[in-house]
Amino acid sequence: MNREYHKWFSPSLQRNMELLVFGHAGEPVLFFPTRTAHFYDYEDWLVIEALRRKIEAGHLQVYCLDSIDKESFYAKDIPPSARIERHLQYEKYVLKEVLDLVKKRTSYRTFVAAGCSLGAYHAANIAFKHPALFHKMVGLSGRYDLTTSMPHFGDLFEGYMDENVYYNMPSLFIPNLRDEYFIEMMKVMEIIFVVGENDVFLENNRALSNALWERGIWNSLNIWDGESHKAKYWRHMVQLYL
Repeated sequence: MNREYHKWFSPSLQRNMELLVFGHAGEPVLFFPTRTAHFYDYEDWLVIEALRRKIEAGHLQVYCLDSIDKESFYAKDIPPSARIERHLQYEKYVLKEVLDLVKKRTSYRTFVAAGCSLGAYHAANIAFKHPALFHKMVGLSGRYDLTTSMPHFGDLFEGYMDENVYYNMPSLFIPNLRDEYFIEMMKVMEIIFVVGENDVFLENNRALSNALWERGIWNSLNIWDGESHKAKYWRHMVQLYL
């Protein structure tokens, strides 16, 4: 299985960023890490190994991104407005720098966004905001509203709200989406949610799935037994849904 390590100084983030690429051909997958995790974790957790057959067969080329969650959503030492601004810089890094790398390596011009836990949030948020760039979104064990407190998970913005926060929370902006361009683009996107029946994020997944259906946007909500919010479950999920 082809494996490549890349590192460069990001103008968008003003810091070095790293990522791993697995595969030589196939659909390009931007694979976002879990909460405050790193670009190497999916490899360490054998999630990439679970995809070996698809990767080696040239069906998938997986880009394992790094996170800066500790500098954005989980940076409690800076104001909430600065947290979301830092996240937007991360989004710019993905759209301008990572996708530039991907486009040099493939003939595909639309991509797959995927992730587990908070990585599912990153995948859904970027795909739903930029539907012309993504033909598929896979969210595993995801939370799509970081402003609402849930058991063991607080409001990451401590009650603060502005337009940047609102338009970066799929659970907030999708129910009010009226722009026909975005709706039509999302209708041709394959959207897959996977979550455990005992996962604290289950109702959040259901609400977002229903909000999409109310706009005529096809999506699949797959509910697994138990909590299913660990790497041993994600190893099976990626085989089925990616």
